[in-house]
Amino acid sequence: MDPADLYQQTFRLEADELLGEIEAVILLIEENPEDDDAINRLFRAVHTLKGSGGMFGLTDIATFSHGLESVLDRVRGKQLRVTRELIDLTLAYRDQVAIMLRAGDGGVAVDRDEVEDIRRRLAALCPPAAATGAPLPGEPVSPRAAPDDAGAGGGASVTYRIRFAPQPVLFLSGTEPALLLDELRGLGNCAVVAHVDDVPSLEDADPEGCHLTWDILLTTSSGLDAIKDVFAFVEDISKIEIEDVSTDFVLNPDAPLPRLGDILLRRGDVAATDLHDALRSQSRLGELLVDGGVVSEAKVASALTEQQSIARHQIAAKNDSVRVASDKLDALIDLVGELVTNQARLGQVARNTGDMVLQAPVEEAERLIGELRDIVLTVRMMPIGATFSRFKRLVRDLSGDLHKQIELATEGAETELDKTVIDRLGDPLVHLIRNCIDHGIESPDERIRSGKPASGTITLKAAHQGANVVISVIDDGAGLDTVAILGKARERGLVPADGELTEREIFDLIFLPGFSTATQVTDVSGRGVGMDVVKREVDALRGSITVHSEPGRGTRIDLSLPLTLAIIEGLMVHVAEDSFVIPLAAVEECMELTPDRFATTKGRNVIQVRGSPVPLMRLRDIFSLPEPRPPLEQAVVVNVAEVRVGLAVDHVIGNHQTVIKSLGKLYRRADCISGATITGDGNVALILDLAGIVRSARNDEAAVLARSAATRRPVAA
Repeated sequence: MDPADLYQQTFRLEADELLGEIEAVILLIEENPEDDDAINRLFRAVHTLKGSGGMFGLTDIATFSHGLESVLDRVRGKQLRVTRELIDLTLAYRDQVAIMLRAGDGGVAVDRDEVEDIRRRLAALCPPAAATGAPLPGEPVSPRAAPDDAGAGGGASVTYRIRFAPQPVLFLSGTEPALLLDELRGLGNCAVVAHVDDVPSLEDADPEGCHLTWDILLTTSSGLDAIKDVFAFVEDISKIEIEDVSTDFVLNPDAPLPRLGDILLRRGDVAATDLHDALRSQSRLGELLVDGGVVSEAKVASALTEQQSIARHQIAAKNDSVRVASDKLDALIDLVGELVTNQARLGQVARNTGDMVLQAPVEEAERLIGELRDIVLTVRMMPIGATFSRFKRLVRDLSGDLHKQIELATEGAETELDKTVIDRLGDPLVHLIRNCIDHGIESPDERIRSGKPASGTITLKAAHQGANVVISVIDDGAGLDTVAILGKARERGLVPADGELTEREIFDLIFLPGFSTATQVTDVSGRGVGMDVVKREVDALRGSITVHSEPGRGTRIDLSLPLTLAIIEGLMVHVAEDSFVIPLAAVEECMELTPDRFATTKGRNVIQVRGSPVPLMRLRDIFSLPEPRPPLEQAVVVNVAEVRVGLAVDHVIGNHQTVIKSLGKLYRRADCISGATITGDGNVALILDLAGIVRSARNDEAAVLARSAATRRPVAA
């Protein structure tokens, strides 16, 4: 890849993170406009985006960001207050920058009129330039242009000692340190000394590494924040120290500044030969500064100690994480999966040979591969909090459009889940939250009449539950109307007119394609799409959905999802000549299917499990496998979204570590299987989709009930 393309790709990844930070922080500021820490976080995110954009040649983003940065700088200085308009403009800015980033890759074209309108409205938030002497937002200021005098900022001049010690990886981020130093010079009178002690010999030098550090003395009236802003987008890969030394050393603001060495010579603090040696030895320079009375001995000792520790600790502290492309992680997962499969085959061969000499290293390899598998799987695990936080914007905008007062609360944001699952979970959660806002939460007037607070609450909650993660979407709204749902289903012929359904079965009707109880179509809902998308996507993730609702109290929808989509623990079973894998997390128990446990009730097979009847389905019947059955069948009792089902099989083989393989597009309509795996003997075993099996059984049962009801209808005269 061309280096320029690589740098721009890196910038886009970082820009996406910054845009997420901007959206999250501005929503925090909306809740607490006096939160100075949040305001500073927002300013630095916009400043970093502006600086990085300019560095990578994206001047449209840099110029656009400068307008918002100028407004936020005045908010930090208490010259402007946070208003609803500023919140809206910041969110609009965030959306337009996202479009700018994607436009070059074939995304939506940038609306220049919209961008210009946002820029003008941001400019209108600031006092006129003539009144403040400051540029209007959107008017770029050259960092190289020095002010006419040190007091151009309007405040008292302060002298700062700045230590700038970047990591060797500085250049890889596209940063040019000379430009940063020029920007410092633009803030006031500045003296810069470069330290070359750590520069390696020519044969050992890395041409892409930065081995210099700088000491800067700056006299400025711009303030400490202005200096920090210069280093805002390199602070993660640099050691930066800023110290007020006004009482120790004051630079002359009326004349161009010579180098620090010239200043020391003019003061008569050191001889020229001593200075030459001092510049070659940082510790010697510290001694000279102390002897000359420039700074205190304690300050020099502290600075030297910290500087010496940079090489040992800084890189380890700052580079404790590595950004890796997701396709590389996917390839690694696939390779580990193949390794697990071949290890299982090797283990079976070793057991069949009975060679004890071979058995020991095979068992050791099995242990090591198991540890490798667990580590690799954790690499793709990410906290779900980032996904939760992005929905604050959705709730804010949509509740405003519908004239409702709704707050979003989150719990368990630190819960980790496979990145692949998190990425595919976004759309289902969007539909569920939109449904809560439109159908669940009442208007403020209705809530007050019902004795509730005017503001409703939607809660996103995540928690581990065995081998799964349960994501809950909870609202304190009106709850589901079972009468209305059942009536609409009968009207559309989805259930028999005289059919009786349990509450759970009624709730499940909302996930049918095209089903909606809305009386009119709006921009938010009413078309019968959305909840079926949720069901389809959750099923594709091998998950399940459970709905709980109480009239007048609200609704809770639980999504139970696997931790990972790559490898699962399964229970291997045989039927006829075929092998199947049942996800072990859903298995409750196994038992022999003796005649005293088996019965037929209303045309359905059931078994008695600890005194309770449980529906029984035979895998032989589901997959049309040949007879005969064995004299004594086995039953595997599974729990699917709080529904217990028995699966009749010929033999239960035992636990099997399953590497999931996709079956391809030809099998996309196979509701009862979710994938396949390779067994230790090299054969293929199908992985059962338990939710699909239960759904198929319910459909068959509904069809039987419908035919039975039809045969009971009187014949018209």
